[in-house]
Amino acid sequence: MVNHPFGSLDPQRWWNIGRRAIRAGCQSGSHGPLVMGILNVTPDSFSDGGQHASTANAIAAAIEMVGHGADIIDIGGESTRPYSTPVSAEQELQRVIPVIEQLAGKIAVPISIDTSKSVVARAAIAAGAEIINDVTGLEGDPDMAQVAAETGVGVCAMHMRGNPQTMQDNPQYDDVVAEIDDYLRQRLDWCIDQGIQADRICLDPGIGFGKTHAHNLELLRATRRFTQIGTPILIGHSRKGFIGKVLGDATLQRDYGTIGVSLAVAAAGADIIRVHAVRPTVEALRLFVAAGGLGRHDE
Repeated sequence: MVNHPFGSLDPQRWWNIGRRAIRAGCQSGSHGPLVMGILNVTPDSFSDGGQHASTANAIAAAIEMVGHGADIIDIGGESTRPYSTPVSAEQELQRVIPVIEQLAGKIAVPISIDTSKSVVARAAIAAGAEIINDVTGLEGDPDMAQVAAETGVGVCAMHMRGNPQTMQDNPQYDDVVAEIDDYLRQRLDWCIDQGIQADRICLDPGIGFGKTHAHNLELLRATRRFTQIGTPILIGHSRKGFIGKVLGDATLQRDYGTIGVSLAVAAAGADIIRVHAVRPTVEALRLFVAAGGLGRHDE
């Protein structure tokens, strides 16, 4: 991660997250995307539920991810896997706030709060978070946009059809790429209308959230199109079901497939990739860039 004063470079390549701006990806052709490390402090997340349920384990895992090259740590206290059970704001706060409070003084990279509840977002920001990552596109809580605008943090707005309890019930689109491109452009305009500055906004097409396996692959192949919206684009594909579908075995360990997708979307201009396995992703991206995978690179 590279910090830089505001306003001195192309704003499309920098994400203003409040107290600082971070280089937001590889559109220049000389850097790979930022790597957002996933830290689920939940008992029921689809891939790593329970692994980081204690504060001590969560902090140790985050520090390890930073040591392996994570540019952002994304902390979530409520699972959003298909058919997951919602939790109360109080329970979510109990899970994430102690971790953020202790971690904020131990790592130099930004902390992101993965939540759709404004009360959790506000408390997380007070504890040291610099980014709100909302899978509902700031639609799930009518107060979320106000929190984002008032605090001035970075915001990532994602597309999701339905909610985690309904999103995989036969999702249908006439043209999944065009519809989600339209949605993301509309959410950008809406966020700006709510007082959130454009240079603080990141968008996410929502891989796996209300999409079939075929839809997910179409969206990934359209990464270049989404980068034309003008904001940083985040891709969250890590360990998701379409990887097992493509490989023909739903029981496979999916980190190798995740890395393959990471390289493909890096080549297409994705700015941020959200993954569980940070070290192999960072190392693969470094060699991908060094070997000319982005078309050109700086010595």
